[in-house]
Amino acid sequence: MRQNNRPALAVLLACFGLLAGCTHVGEADIRHSVTLVVKSTETEFWRSVFAGAEAAAAEYNMDLTVTGPETEEDYEAQNRMVAQAVANGTEALVFSAIDYENNAAAIDAAAEAGVQVVAIDSNVDSQAVRSYIGTDNYAAGQMAVQAALRCGWQDLRVGIVNFDVNSANGQEREDGVRDAFAAADGSTVDSARVVAAINTLAESAGAEADTAAMLRDHPEINVLLAFNEPTSVGAANAVAELGLADSVWLVGFDSNVATIDALQTGVVDALIVQNPYAMGYLGVESAYKLLSGQGKTLESTVDTATSIVDRDNMFTMDSQKVLFAFE
Repeated sequence: MRQNNRPALAVLLACFGLLAGCTHVGEADIRHSVTLVVKSTETEFWRSVFAGAEAAAAEYNMDLTVTGPETEEDYEAQNRMVAQAVANGTEALVFSAIDYENNAAAIDAAAEAGVQVVAIDSNVDSQAVRSYIGTDNYAAGQMAVQAALRCGWQDLRVGIVNFDVNSANGQEREDGVRDAFAAADGSTVDSARVVAAINTLAESAGAEADTAAMLRDHPEINVLLAFNEPTSVGAANAVAELGLADSVWLVGFDSNVATIDALQTGVVDALIVQNPYAMGYLGVESAYKLLSGQGKTLESTVDTATSIVDRDNMFTMDSQKVLFAFE
């Protein structure tokens, strides 16, 4: 599913915390409650989301609960967390869906109970979502191809390392990648063809093993794309272990100490870096607006900024700001 997203100027303000000095206390000092249910609590990406959410909760005087499953494949645990949040009396949910379809019933039930719903990062198949805040994932996939084309080679044989097949954002990125390589084939380059694509667990060890197997099965691969933080770490480890840093051009997603180091050493050639801090901040801010009668001011879709970082620009101030998570 392709998102038709529009940029929001507030993203930059939220990203750099320029609004954090203000506190919005009104409505007779009512403290609204919001629950953030995400895909995982273990990566730098999600820790940056939490930092943004906590900043907004402090600014808008809200009670924030953060929860998520142990793995990014456990949509059933997410559904139980949503139900528990409703039972605990939460007024709003900020939600990142593991499974576009299988999380929908839990979100619908929460909305029927009177809970306001904002989606971030990965959308869910529910009409109850009042606003989606996150990356334009189709466009981000095309950005990954733009970064891949910087290799300068004319014959590209591409391998894709994706995560859960039912996650909307991963599938949108793959759609963007495939369409962009199809457009480049025979025009921008002599030949560009996706020769293999895998869906793997969103954890680095499994992604490393699966990527290594794909590279052994398809030694013709010279461009490798990995679609989130854990798969990018795993793909980088596989490329390094197999000694393919000079022959495989690797484009990953998100910011992690391991992939930033690999960018410096040449194992990773570019990173597509999202804005998770803004997702967390704007998600909680949107929940506040819904609960305080300002819902009509919300955009149905907010595109948080995405950047290409490579060795040529990684030490610029703008790249440093997006590479390193807010703590």
